[in-house]
Amino acid sequence: MPYFKQPKHLQSLMLLQWPLSYLAMFWILQPFFIYLLFTSLWPLPVLYFVWFFLDWKTPEQGGRRSAWVRNWCAWTHIKDYFPITIQKTKDLSPEHNYLMGVHPHGLLTFGAFCNFCTEATGFSKIFPDITPHLATLSWFFKIPFVREYLMAKGICSVSQPAIDYLLSHGTGNLVGIVVGGVGEALQSVPNTTTLILRKRKGFVRTALQHGAHLVPTFTFGETEVYDQVLFHKDSWMHKFQSCFRSIFGFYFCVFYGRGFCQGSTGLLPYSLPIVTVVGEPLPLPKIEKPSQEMVEKYHTLYIDALCKLFDQHKTQYGCSEDQKLLFL
Repeated sequence: MPYFKQPKHLQSLMLLQWPLSYLAMFWILQPFFIYLLFTSLWPLPVLYFVWFFLDWKTPEQGGRRSAWVRNWCAWTHIKDYFPITIQKTKDLSPEHNYLMGVHPHGLLTFGAFCNFCTEATGFSKIFPDITPHLATLSWFFKIPFVREYLMAKGICSVSQPAIDYLLSHGTGNLVGIVVGGVGEALQSVPNTTTLILRKRKGFVRTALQHGAHLVPTFTFGETEVYDQVLFHKDSWMHKFQSCFRSIFGFYFCVFYGRGFCQGSTGLLPYSLPIVTVVGEPLPLPKIEKPSQEMVEKYHTLYIDALCKLFDQHKTQYGCSEDQKLLFL
């Protein structure tokens, strides 16, 4: 696959750690603020936590995005490391709202993160007057400071109230849902195109209730940047992963990539191109209480549109001509 030749820019290995450092800083602030409660600076954490509870519903009411955070130079370094790009197939009219299916999940969802949560790839210029929101696990927004960081990037809760709010307040909103969810992370191994979608129909029902257009997307290269150790379903490790998910909401995946030295193994992703192709929107009627038959109809049309999108671009981005999407 000549498209996926490894670029030589070792300096980006260090730059890739910047966003992780920012996130780690927010985690460190929490015990630090607790410590401040027992010092003369105790009013600072008290004021923040009072405001935290008064602001509790903001993540489900559109959030609080920051153009400054979305334009941090760290995101550009991530984009350049792989590199990550976005390809538009059709314009998105700001007169409508959109519910976007993000496929595949991958391990860390680099493509969706860079393309929809930052301006590193120029989303606002490619889709003018469209406001992107990528939905993630709701409990992240219950963590002090982490919630501020996520909201600043335009990330929203995947809860039903949060999505309903965005699709019912104004137009030009694009809400991205990783339909396969965390379960799809276990399917993330190189040279695979396995999606958990066959029984995932709730997003179609939500789109029908709001008359939002469905937008299929596929990120080529997302599953190529890490190797993953897979465990048999009867193994104790797989049971541990399932138990971990029941507690924390996501799987404990064992994966590896490259190290800092050429040819070494480590936790850095392989620097392979990641391309998110945004498909043509599928118009849906607005039906307050859609029947199961109506949901099935548009779910089938969505899968057909996703397959068409994949087939049209697969050979251009490293897949073989006979490779097909596998739905679970």
